[in-house]
Amino acid sequence: MSRMIGTVSRGVRAPIIRRGDNIVDIVTDSVLTAAREEGYEIRDRDIVAMTEAVVARAQGNYASVDNIAKDVRAKLGGGTVGVIHPILSRNRFAICLRGIAAGVKKIVLMLSYPSDEVGNHLVSLDMLDEKGVNPFRDVLDINKYRELFGYGKHRFTGIDYVEYYESIIREAGAEAEIIFANDPRAILDYTKNVLTCDIHTRARTKRLLLAAGAERVFGLDEIMTSSVDGSGYNEAYGLLGSNKATEDEVKLFPRDCQPVVDAIQAKIFEATGKRVEVMVYGDGAFKDPVGKIWELADPVVSPAYTKGLEGTPNELKLKYLADNDFADLSGDALKEAIKEKIQEKDGSLVGQMASEGTTPRRLTDLIGSLCDLTTGSGDKGTPIVHIQGYFDNYTAE
Repeated sequence: MSRMIGTVSRGVRAPIIRRGDNIVDIVTDSVLTAAREEGYEIRDRDIVAMTEAVVARAQGNYASVDNIAKDVRAKLGGGTVGVIHPILSRNRFAICLRGIAAGVKKIVLMLSYPSDEVGNHLVSLDMLDEKGVNPFRDVLDINKYRELFGYGKHRFTGIDYVEYYESIIREAGAEAEIIFANDPRAILDYTKNVLTCDIHTRARTKRLLLAAGAERVFGLDEIMTSSVDGSGYNEAYGLLGSNKATEDEVKLFPRDCQPVVDAIQAKIFEATGKRVEVMVYGDGAFKDPVGKIWELADPVVSPAYTKGLEGTPNELKLKYLADNDFADLSGDALKEAIKEKIQEKDGSLVGQMASEGTTPRRLTDLIGSLCDLTTGSGDKGTPIVHIQGYFDNYTAE
């Protein structure tokens, strides 16, 4: 009889991981112990994943407000700096902003509206329509913004981010001016030195600014790319993907992750004889239909993974086959016909009607989203995820 269970995603508990801990041994031991105590076997092509947070913590990959300030001052000159398109987040950006403000004389903070890049709204589209504001064209100063939209607070956090970010800048000792615009070039009316804080559109933003006459342009991905006074760093992503650690320190996105996933794969193979796939994951890539927040605030879903996780799904749509190719079959005959069709698939199914509607995303993005939802972001205590059956299909016995 065919196996009745398909994909299973298990959150695996682990010790509280501290700076300097051996993340390879902890992940391997946790997965092996969980399988033994819960009575299931590790299989070939299982997936073992761990959050970027525990990898970075074990690496001690942290940077302080003072480290950030020193790097910003060196790169942007310490005068008036435009800080544009940050996301609205106490966890993701507030401590970074403190460091940036401590490294300059004045910040002209340019906020995107009606929402930031990941969907945190300052105002609603309906409010823009009601006030006759065109977010693609109109540049608002703080007085006009308040006149039009008042003092709205984020629906989940209860924070007025405009007021909050202004207070952070002033408390760090810098002057603050706030404007609202979506065209990055609008900042050049205020300063030619710009720190762009968008995540997934940063390359375009930098290109537009430089073409329009900006003098110094850096992204968050270019701040903390090397150690400052012994700090952590990330040569590829800088401050992107960082999270608040303390009131004076951020945990950076982990670096040098490929040796970690390869070593875990090797240790599990040594212990079990099974070849599992391993990945590090951050935020999943999905959108909340109610709050409109797009989860992906990290620069990538997965900074490192073993080779078996490369590529995209290559799947047939069972309901398409049932409704079209085998519409005249039912019961066991239908089941066997579909199994045979799956076994016959060869190469890429891109463009074939039988694959239409299957998810056209990279495996690491899909699996990372599953892991992010499984492990949660609070007190579940499961920074490791063990997935089984992800690569099975209808023919699996």
